[in-house]
Amino acid sequence: MNSQNNLEKRSLRGKTVVVTGGSSGVGKATVEAFALEGCNIVIAARGQEALDETLKLCHELEIKAIAVPTDVSVAEEVENLVHKAIAEFGRIDIWVNNAGVMASGKFEEIPMKLHEQVIKTNLFGYMHGAYSVLPIFKQQNEGILINNVSIGGFMPAPYSAVYSSTKFGIRGMMECLQGEISDFANIHIANLYPQIQRSTGNMHSAKYSGLDFKVPPFAADPRDTAAKILQLAKQPQKDLFPDFMSFAMKNIYGVFPKAIINTASAGMRLMMRLKNAPSDAGNILQPSSEPHRIYGETILPVPSKKTKLAMVAGVTLGLAYMFFTSRKSGTKEI
Repeated sequence: MNSQNNLEKRSLRGKTVVVTGGSSGVGKATVEAFALEGCNIVIAARGQEALDETLKLCHELEIKAIAVPTDVSVAEEVENLVHKAIAEFGRIDIWVNNAGVMASGKFEEIPMKLHEQVIKTNLFGYMHGAYSVLPIFKQQNEGILINNVSIGGFMPAPYSAVYSSTKFGIRGMMECLQGEISDFANIHIANLYPQIQRSTGNMHSAKYSGLDFKVPPFAADPRDTAAKILQLAKQPQKDLFPDFMSFAMKNIYGVFPKAIINTASAGMRLMMRLKNAPSDAGNILQPSSEPHRIYGETILPVPSKKTKLAMVAGVTLGLAYMFFTSRKSGTKEI
């Protein structure tokens, strides 16, 4: 209870925060969360129209903010973002690596230029952010780099091979950098591993699977995820799983990796046979189209918190049964 009270009392007012991919989804929710804390905000994204909408949100909250058009896959544009932030506010206290794109479908049917751009945006984008801001933090002798990695850093997304490779890569890169800055007591690198989000990210992604995805109703609330990013800014830690579902998914995959990826892939193959939506390059090569809001469309109405808890409990019991059954059968074979 005391640690929670201390967390709530720890003020970020007046701190300067840079958020990449800050014009929609979790990024926009994160901008909102830091704005409500009284921070100075630097919003980065590719699309000017979406940036202007998010900048307007900050001004309505009477917060000092600037919007800097930035393609994080280009190192020079990220360096420009740093220069603009320091020119406006004098320093950078918190940097949130959040911008990301995704392409789903059969590996060999997605155009190579899209695969390459997914790597440039996701992996290079986070690398460019860290490369540009860590020297600033070392000059200041303080700063916090927060990476919104996703649960994809621990388990692959079926039929999204290159996206999965970037998330595993981000995790490895940041774990190494955590060691490099371990002799700086006031510099922190914190990684967040959330599950699928009820955001616009899915609406903007590239789809070469024949499926027009909508977010499942059990997906996490982007504002809840943003609250965890805010928590990491107040109380940095190496890794954070923001809810029970993300923690459970990571550990369940660790026990049944082959069964889970094979089953999920089989499910995707079945759905791909049933539907035949046209291929869509989404926002891989260009800024995200409308809507530029926090929440996306779900397949079904979002269940209540009680219903979600009941669903999680049921899934947990089922997986626990699978685990103990498999162990029992393994013991018999011995």
